[in-house]
Amino acid sequence: MAFSSLSGVGVRLIPRAVASLSGENGVSTLMDYVGKGGIGAGDDLVVLLYHLQYACKRIAALVASPFNSSLIIGKQVGPAGATGGSGRDAPKPLDIVSNEIILSSLRNSGKVAVMASEEDDAPIWISDDGPFVVVTDPLDGSRNIDASIPTGTIFGIYNRLVELDHLPMEEKAQLNSLQSGTRLVAAGYALYSSATIFCASFGSGTHAFTLDHSTGDFILTHPNIKIPPRGQIYSVNDARYFDWPEGLRKYIDTVRQGKGKYPKKYSARYICSLVADLHRTLLYGGVAMNPRDHLRLVYEANPLSFLVEQAGGKGSDGKNRILSIQPVKLHQRLPLFLGSLEDMEELESYGDVQQKVNPGYEV
Repeated sequence: MAFSSLSGVGVRLIPRAVASLSGENGVSTLMDYVGKGGIGAGDDLVVLLYHLQYACKRIAALVASPFNSSLIIGKQVGPAGATGGSGRDAPKPLDIVSNEIILSSLRNSGKVAVMASEEDDAPIWISDDGPFVVVTDPLDGSRNIDASIPTGTIFGIYNRLVELDHLPMEEKAQLNSLQSGTRLVAAGYALYSSATIFCASFGSGTHAFTLDHSTGDFILTHPNIKIPPRGQIYSVNDARYFDWPEGLRKYIDTVRQGKGKYPKKYSARYICSLVADLHRTLLYGGVAMNPRDHLRLVYEANPLSFLVEQAGGKGSDGKNRILSIQPVKLHQRLPLFLGSLEDMEELESYGDVQQKVNPGYEV
């Protein structure tokens, strides 16, 4: 990315790849890009994405608000139905509020048949004629909000399986939500950090858009992201080192000593926020991982693996391609390894990298 100086202030210049998609003002917005200016998505998908990005802006504002402390953060919720001394209804967890924002936006779009969320026990049937199915983790990393650590929203979009329309509502909602990742139409995440970034793929590359608070638009800032074939960073909670299998310990020991296939010492970078750790990995390369059965295939692993593959990387459970795994349960969990192609292949060559010992960590 090029920079110039204007009266002593750094000015970010728009790269040629963006300029070629730009309107008269020299920038391309997310809605420009998914319309005729970029991928030329169908009208239904454009409408859906408009409502999704609007939901993400609302969540970004909520997360950044100085008043979000009046809401309960994520997993710190007390007994259901508990009320404060004033007699008012108990505040809702921030991730539940985020879930409601997304559900409301999907309903308003008129383009979604069913939404399956990490926050709900079962998928929600929205409309008989909605052409799409949306799976989502509404607020990943919500326990980090009090410390102002980045959080995010993850989503995946499938076509509704019209061949299931004759089935009872609960059954067709479930089966539509359990589609293989190979059937994804689009996927993405919103990162809520020093900038709010909407990163998405529509099956033709991975692209990131940064929120311009002066206009309210997501602006294309990272067109056609290509993850480096090899990085020099691994991202994992290595406080769990002694619970790992031998293969994973050997891999980490090897690369951080610079004795792997890449003859430089690797560094550890771990935020403990999946969206943030993946975003850095997409830009700088390396591997982001959670080796235990912890991350959800439907809501996290499939959408993020889709993005990584579209950027030239690889998503795996340590043995198998994530997108080829057929979900059998909505909240199915598995190990997840995402990153640069050469790093991922080297990691998998160690064989035993899935953590089976899971003592149930408090933090």
